[in-house]
Amino acid sequence: MKPWLSSLFALALLATLAPARAEPDAGALYQAKCAACHGGDRLGAIGPALLPDNLGRLGVAGAEKVIRSGREATQMPAFGAELDDASIKALAALVYTKPATTPVWGEKEIAASRVLTPAPAVDKPVFTADPLNLFVVVESGDHHVSILDGDTFTPMHRFASRFALHGGPKFTHDGRYVFFGSRDGWVTKFDLWTLTVVAEVRAGVNARNIALSKDAKHLAVANYLPNTLVILSAADLSVEKIFDVVDRKGQPSRVSAVYQAPQRDSFIAALKDVPEIWEVATDPNAPPVYTGLVHSHEKDMVEALASSKGLFALRRIEASEPLDDFFFDPDYRNLIGASRNGDHAVVVNLNTGREIANIPMPGMPHLGSGVSWMRDGHRLVATPHLKEGKISVIDAADWKTIATIDTQGPGFFLRSHENSPFIWADSFMSPKNKDKVQIIDKTTLQIARVMQPAPGKTTGHVEFDRSGRHALLSVWETDGAIIVYDAATFQEIKRLPMSKPAGKYNVYNKITFSEGTSH
Repeated sequence: MKPWLSSLFALALLATLAPARAEPDAGALYQAKCAACHGGDRLGAIGPALLPDNLGRLGVAGAEKVIRSGREATQMPAFGAELDDASIKALAALVYTKPATTPVWGEKEIAASRVLTPAPAVDKPVFTADPLNLFVVVESGDHHVSILDGDTFTPMHRFASRFALHGGPKFTHDGRYVFFGSRDGWVTKFDLWTLTVVAEVRAGVNARNIALSKDAKHLAVANYLPNTLVILSAADLSVEKIFDVVDRKGQPSRVSAVYQAPQRDSFIAALKDVPEIWEVATDPNAPPVYTGLVHSHEKDMVEALASSKGLFALRRIEASEPLDDFFFDPDYRNLIGASRNGDHAVVVNLNTGREIANIPMPGMPHLGSGVSWMRDGHRLVATPHLKEGKISVIDAADWKTIATIDTQGPGFFLRSHENSPFIWADSFMSPKNKDKVQIIDKTTLQIARVMQPAPGKTTGHVEFDRSGRHALLSVWETDGAIIVYDAATFQEIKRLPMSKPAGKYNVYNKITFSEGTSH
């Protein structure tokens, strides 16, 4: 045998005899590197829960990047210098592995998490700014909330929030208190008059959004995990009721979203995994709910048994498919909803509990950010598409699409104001035109102007001040900004540096249910 062949043979033999490299012990790595912040059971502590349902948008590749490089402006460290690629991949795979048992998060766990911090006793705000024209700005880049004076657009206060606030804050009628919900289930009550956090509670492991009742006494929390709809007292965030979310056949479901329906004195919730819509009464005198046939010939003679009545009475409305998000017409008679995987929207009459229309929308409508307005005596509804650069405009009289507006790319948000003739639409989901904003004329349904406030940077989500004279736009980047515009001339007035300002909310517009903002 030639010398070089014998050398190769020897190397090959050594390779076969060498002990195989041990696979990383993901469980041990997790306990050593992650458990202190995220909990030994992955249910979260000072950091969020590390479960597939809680991290779905991040993805395994994204999780590997975070483990390797850390997360900017948070307490998440970078482990790239002390863990090899195999260990990082093992950890990412672990957090995307479903637990053997469904995590328990019931009344006992919720109550144990509650923290009360009473605010100073005051009978008026501690500042001179108009309390009804404040803006609450969620900065998701470093998980903070900023409070802006809506007259001067001057920052007044900034405080650390829970991880990944989501779904929009909710305000009491007087504008004093605002409630926030986070994706990892925390609910925070903040006193805008004293600029103080007054209460917090963890109502779930993975939550979708929150809603405040008409009388501002009850707060609903829509959970993905566990499959619950939690009702809290708005006064102190104590548990009032927990609904285990299952359909009539016992099939469990996540809650897609929950919203207040003030004219109906109820919460409306859509379910993500089963074709049902729930209406939960917030009126202590709500009439009985009958699940079977009701037949009455005489006064006070009803041939059925009520399933529930009064406060938190539950009414189930069947739908043709599970709904991911939804929108209401102004009188809350009809719900317009869409499946995340669908190509259409359905209209459900909440009075009759029946679907009354099907609206083709092939680009996946984002109805949760829809807007409505009056034109020529007709109520129009508009929604962006998440998969294509189009906006559908629908006549609410017959639920027919009357116009499809082509935009620079798929968008996520529409915003307007009753005192503005324009709708602002982003192209948030577009790979090429995420920095474009379209200004749409409500009368002609034509694009009046295309703006590019920050070339190359993601731009979206507009909110108006209480008068509708100014529009605030987000540059949705870690080194982002809030840009204040004259809503009539589109001239830039001010630019405020912010860390990924994901949403901004005007107190007055929210408590008066302005037709151009989310509710």
